[in-house]
Amino acid sequence: MNNVLHIIKEQISNRQLILRLAAYELKSSYRMNYLGLFWSFLVPVLQILVFWVVFGMGIRSGSPVGDTPYFAWLVIGLVPWFYISPSILQGANSVYSKVNLVSKMKFPVSILPSIEIAKNTFNFLIMLGILIIILLSYGINSGLYLLQLPYYLIALFTFLYSVSLLLSTLSTIIRDVQLLLQAAMRMLFFLTPIFWDPNNLPEAFKTTLQLNPLYYLVDGFRNTFLGYSWFFEDMTYTLYFWYLTLLLLFVGAALHAKFKDKFVDYL
Repeated sequence: MNNVLHIIKEQISNRQLILRLAAYELKSSYRMNYLGLFWSFLVPVLQILVFWVVFGMGIRSGSPVGDTPYFAWLVIGLVPWFYISPSILQGANSVYSKVNLVSKMKFPVSILPSIEIAKNTFNFLIMLGILIIILLSYGINSGLYLLQLPYYLIALFTFLYSVSLLLSTLSTIIRDVQLLLQAAMRMLFFLTPIFWDPNNLPEAFKTTLQLNPLYYLVDGFRNTFLGYSWFFEDMTYTLYFWYLTLLLLFVGAALHAKFKDKFVDYL
């Protein structure tokens, strides 16, 4: 418990440093490109269009999901995924890629995953804005259900940091973890209801897939923006998600505290 509290305290006390470094990394990653930061949301937009052509117009022939146009339904699933995937992959590699620099100074290593998450948040907020414009163009308004959006954002940020903290330690100690993670994220993309409707699956199979915490987050965004249901209507699944997320946080904090002074030895 003390490890978790210490790490949370480091995130809060260094929040301005996290934002400054995230902004610097975001700018530096595009400084050699003519379009600059415009690429940060142009690439996801192009990816969305590709998925729409393949799965919307091609495989599904653009047929709606229930009463929702497929393109709108698809974008709601893709927007959180375009935030989740790079945040986990980059967060997992954050300590290994920078520990040689920060080990030479007094630096809270636990904020390195937060910097990567904060950097990707800029693009995520832009994509949320584009999503809202798309939904309004289709006349989709979930009304009061939008009030639970802050809850799912908190759940998303907490999960991303918990996973990134754990994986950043493991991938520094065992480099094979990063390669396994890349393969796992590709597999999770197809096991998460991004471009397929979970309501078309047998109940037993659907329950098994719900063990994937990303399922909870993507499904939660759809419930919010399409006005399907409130998060507290399925407390069993909600408690499972938070139990798993906090378990990852506690294990990640314990491993980080154990190895943070030895990271440089694994380079």
